[in-house]
Order: sequence, then C-alpha cells, then structure tokens
Amino acid sequence: MSPVDISTILEKATVPEHSAAFMAAMSGGEPFLEGAYLFIAAEEWLLAVGYPLEGGYTPEGFEEALAGALRRIRARDCWAICPALPERLQGFRRDRDQYYVLPANGSVPGRLERSAERAADVLIVERSTAFTPAHRRLWAEFVARVPLPANVRELFARTEAVLQSAPGLSLLNAWDRNGNLAACLLLDSAPRRFTSYLIGAHSRIHYTPHASDLLFREMIGIARKEGKEFLHLGLGVNESIRRFKTKWGASPGVPYEMAEWQAEPQLRDAVSGFMRTLVSMPREPMSKREFMASLPRQRKFAMLWELEKGGRRSWIGGTAHFFCYSFERSFRDLFEKVDTVLFEGPLDPESLAQVSRAGRDTAPERRPPIMDSLSEQEIRTLERVVCGPRGFWAGLMGLEYPNPPDVRALLSQTRPWMAFFSLWSSFLARKGWTQSVDLEAWGLAHEMGKSVHCMESIPEQIETLEGISISRILNFLRQCRKWNRYIERNIRAYLKGDVENMFGTSLEFPTRTELVIGRRDARFLERMRPFIEQGRCAVFVGSAHMINLCTMLAEAGFSVRRGR
Repeated sequence: MSPVDISTILEKATVPEHSAAFMAAMSGGEPFLEGAYLFIAAEEWLLAVGYPLEGGYTPEGFEEALAGALRRIRARDCWAICPALPERLQGFRRDRDQYYVLPANGSVPGRLERSAERAADVLIVERSTAFTPAHRRLWAEFVARVPLPANVRELFARTEAVLQSAPGLSLLNAWDRNGNLAACLLLDSAPRRFTSYLIGAHSRIHYTPHASDLLFREMIGIARKEGKEFLHLGLGVNESIRRFKTKWGASPGVPYEMAEWQAEPQLRDAVSGFMRTLVSMPREPMSKREFMASLPRQRKFAMLWELEKGGRRSWIGGTAHFFCYSFERSFRDLFEKVDTVLFEGPLDPESLAQVSRAGRDTAPERRPPIMDSLSEQEIRTLERVVCGPRGFWAGLMGLEYPNPPDVRALLSQTRPWMAFFSLWSSFLARKGWTQSVDLEAWGLAHEMGKSVHCMESIPEQIETLEGISISRILNFLRQCRKWNRYIERNIRAYLKGDVENMFGTSLEFPTRTELVIGRRDARFLERMRPFIEQGRCAVFVGSAHMINLCTMLAEAGFSVRRGR
C-alpha cells in the first residue's frame, strides 16, 4: 500500500474515524484510500470508513470501493461503518446509531453555564498530553464502574499509547485543590473543520459537582479559538449519553450503521479447507454413542453458593481459568433464574488480547525476565514437564505433544506473570484441560441474552498481575514435578465444591496472596453488592476468593448457603 497524505484526509474529514493517524495508532493498522473512501488494514483484517471524503454517499459507490480494497488486502475479518449499509452487508449489521454534532459558535445554555462557573471556583482546568498515574487511576475507576462497549473499553485502555503517536490528541483535565483528578476528556483536534470528543470520565472517589460540565464548556471554547466549525460528540450509544449531549444543544447528524463479517476465502483457501474437511470426516455416520462421546465431558457445577437478603436471591460461584470438564448444563439452569451475570473482568477477545500485549511488554524499565533467575537444569526440567516426552521414540509411540510452547522464549521475552500463566496453561492443555469455567460461563451468559457486567477493568487486572511475587512464581516453576499431584487433588476438590481442600498445599500457587486475593475481595464485595441486593444475579469469581467472600457476605447481611 502506498502512503496516504494524512493532511489531505484531515482537510476533508467529516467523521471522527477520518482522523487517520488516530485510527492507525488505535488499531495498529495502516490507512489507505480507495476512491473517496478511507480504509485501515493490518495483517488479515480491514476496517472500511464508508463516509466519502468527496462527493455524496451511495451504497453502490461504497460497495465498489470496498470491493477494490478487498482485492488489495487479503482480509479475513472485516468491519464497515457507513450511513446506510449496502444490501449485501445488511445481514451482518451489528449496530445502528447517529452521530451527534454541536455548532462551535452556539451559546452555552444558561443553566449549564452557571453549573460550570460553580465548578470553576474549585477546579483548575488544564490541557496537556501527559497521561499520569492520576489518569490511570481515574480510567480504572470509571471503566470498573460503568458498563462500556468493547471498543470504548479498548480506547480507555489504549489512551496512553495513542497520545504519544497521534498528533492532535489532548487531555482536558479538571484538578481539585488537593491535586486529585476530578474529571478528564480526551479530545482530537486534528480534523480541520471539527474537534472530536472521544471519551471522558469523572471520579466518584474525588467527586466535584459539575466537573464534566466545566470541561464541556472549556472544550467548546477551545474549538472556537481554533476556528472549528463544530464539535463531533460521537454516537448516541444509549439514552443517558444522548441526554447529556443534547442538553448542550447537540443534534443528530449523519446516520451510522456498522457491519462485521468474514470475507469469502479465495478459491485456494476454500479448496484446502474442503480437503481438510474431507480428510477429517468419519467414513461412517457417527452413532449416537459416538456423538455423545465427542461432546465436552459434563459435570454438575458444585462450586456454587446461594445468597439471600430481603427476600431477594442471587448466586455466587467459584471458577477456574483452566479445567478438564464442562458445566454447560448447570450454567444454563442457573442463568434461567437470573437477569444479570457479573465476572471479575472482561473476557472478550479484545480484552484478552490487551492482557496478552501487556504480558509481552519487556521494556527496559520493567523487571528483568524470569529466565535470569533460573538455572540451566531448572529450565530443562521445566521444558520436560511442560512439553512432555520429545524425540524420535516419543514420536514413534505417539507420545509427543503437538505444537509445544517455546519455554525459553516465554521465560526470556515475556513478563514474569505471563511466562508463568503461559507455561502453566500449556501443561494443563497437554493434560487435557482444554475447558475454561469462566470463559464458558461468559459465552453462555451472552448467548442467553443476560446483562453482563465486570467488577474490574483490564488496567486494574494488569496492575494486579504486575504485583504477583516473583519469588512465588519461581518457587512454583521450580516445583513443576509436583504439578501432576496438584491438579489431581484440585479436580477432586473442585467437583465436590470443597474450596477449603483446594488450597493450603505445600505447592503454593503464585496468585494466592493478600495482594491478589485479599485486597480484591473487598473490591468485589463493594462492586457486586448493588446487583446482588437487587436479586436475580449470578456472580463468578476465582475459587480462591470464595474462602473470604462467603464470610464477608454473611457479615454484610446476606444468608449464604450451598447452591441448589
């Protein structure tokens, strides 16, 4: 792809997604033009911005440009946004909304002007590009408190990174007199005609009334001084956000539709896929017994407690990130009785990828790789335990595990906690532990249309992972010969719901510390409490949290008994 002239795109931009440098920094892709349309692409994905930089929009014209882009980029995963989807893509629509715009020369409503003035008496407004620890704390607090779409959560998570690489981005901050960050907006002033309000957050911990109103007024003033025609306030999203935008005088602009689909494979891919299917097909139709045997092994979910307060019932369950059985039937029965399901943190692919990126960040200021603390003999032992038998005879006997992990690369090129989790999960996968209790529950909750919320943000969870003791990780890795006995004990205890007997062995799991368990118990209780007091809620936390949480819930006035 030939480089594009970013300045020309910004000159003609009409929607926030036309800010090509920001979009490239946010997605990791490269911008290019096909006709009058902007596209962002990387590896096997493509994002089509279906708002023309010149001329009017027609579905046919956009379809033609999209076809041209797909000829240039062999994309598998595709997304498109546009005013109205072409007929071919209407079946893939995932969202429909409208952009909201605010004239830069409009007057601020008197009531909001007075509110902003009151906040100005106690707050200091500053515009900068510095993302400080105070911003990290505010972002983490806000994301944990407010349910957000995955793409918005990702923008919060990547704010610090995109600020450094996308000219035009800035933070509009409101500081109180004690130096606490009360509210903040992320703005993009790169497009010539408008300023985009991308995201914003306000604190309840350091709450100052009308802090967000003050920043909105300041944002309007900045746009006027910079000669902007209007402010782009983004999509309506929900009724609460729409009310906030319209109270400032914003009105609906152009329509927005979003589609997500997988492009049709090339003929060569289709043929090879077809051949793989033929090779793997059974020569005879499967019997009922064979079909049942092919399904994940099911067990009753016993790690469950029923909560009741004021006649309202909820449930709390202890999960395992990796396990060898499925609990789908139990979860379906449970979810029929609830409206809301809470998890420790988000488990969607974007969030998991964010954790993976953090785990592979080995910048010099980070702690040294864990490989530096292990002897050659310890590394070889770890390789044997994680990867299993290797070599000619192991292959001949069918004992060699396919695609084993590169143990040395993980130890030397990832964060200590990432190395630990990667090696541990690879060992479990070799033992047949291919199920994940929390991921299974997450998928079923969404499939059954439940309201899903998270009690922690990804930044909070990464902060916790960074706090895991290196000495405990090293001790666990050095005792890898005991891992077989450890998982056998845990299987029996977990299936019985015997949380006490899952822990307290001589082999200490690295995450079972006061930082990872004890401090988070209080956080979980605080954030789940409004939901479980309302009732008809299921909460999932790691099993180790159940030891303290059952006591804490009882002290908070809930009756706690084994699930039924």
